[in-house]
Amino acid sequence: MSTYLIRRLLYALPILLGVNLITFALFFVVNSPDDMARMQLGVKRVTPEAIEKWKVERGYDKPLFWNAGADGLARVTDTLFVSKSLAMFRFDFGRADDGRDIATEIRTRMGPSLAIALPTFLLSLILTIWFALFLVFFRHTTLDLVGVMLCVAMMSVSSLFYIIGGQYLVSKVWSLVPISGYAEGLDGLRFLVLPVLIGVLGGLGGGARWYRTLFLEEIGKDYVKTARAKGLSELTVLWRHVLKNGMIPILTGVVVVIPTLFLGSLLTESFFGIPGLGSYTIDAINAQDFAVVRAMVFIGSLLYIIGLVATDLSYVLVDPRVRFD
Repeated sequence: MSTYLIRRLLYALPILLGVNLITFALFFVVNSPDDMARMQLGVKRVTPEAIEKWKVERGYDKPLFWNAGADGLARVTDTLFVSKSLAMFRFDFGRADDGRDIATEIRTRMGPSLAIALPTFLLSLILTIWFALFLVFFRHTTLDLVGVMLCVAMMSVSSLFYIIGGQYLVSKVWSLVPISGYAEGLDGLRFLVLPVLIGVLGGLGGGARWYRTLFLEEIGKDYVKTARAKGLSELTVLWRHVLKNGMIPILTGVVVVIPTLFLGSLLTESFFGIPGLGSYTIDAINAQDFAVVRAMVFIGSLLYIIGLVATDLSYVLVDPRVRFD
């Protein structure tokens, strides 16, 4: 196990470095620092002096990969690639255009993002699996048909409809919870109820339909017939055997959600005024703050790779046939 873990981590390093290099090329080669300066300054006929001043203030005046004017090792280290790209491997993200430290902002905003994403993820996972097993239990019946139609209808509705409709109905008409905002501590629970509810409802249709397909594939296999032949009830077969053997593809799908748990939901946080990483990313994109966007891309890539490794390791816990050499 330890050998496999080390090997996977060694594989992950060049992948993360490659993503980092592609991101660097997009932000500094395709879109040069001069272009960033012109967009930030917002002046059609901006002077070369203003562009140069903007680049110097943010450290964008250095060469890309090779600094011929420096001496010794500084020819490599005193470059944009090392100072702006490789520095992120030690979680040095620099400063945003407004002067605030990006790493500090990430630590501060991670809490609100997790406060919404974690309960949404757990409730969605439990409810979608339960609903899928419910449909499989009543498979090939009218109840199953109605459930599938409901899932397709929920999948066809835009997430914006759930957000705007939920805000109008629950907050404005019924006045049950605030329409937007955020607060620390227990007082903040009233601000989280509606975003979590909408997040669960928005993903219920697609998740339940996918899990139902997985469980229907398992229900016709030989081990299920053997379990029924032993006299086990249909509920026992579903919960103890079908669910357990369907965990491998479920875990594979869960890994996609892991970056969202930390980076937050872009739409949800923006519409509900949650000061999380999702709204932070949207604000950075609107403000063309490329330093923040680069940091978010790097963190998302890192979390996704960590999720892949964690998923592979979790296979051993749910399926004893899986072994890593």
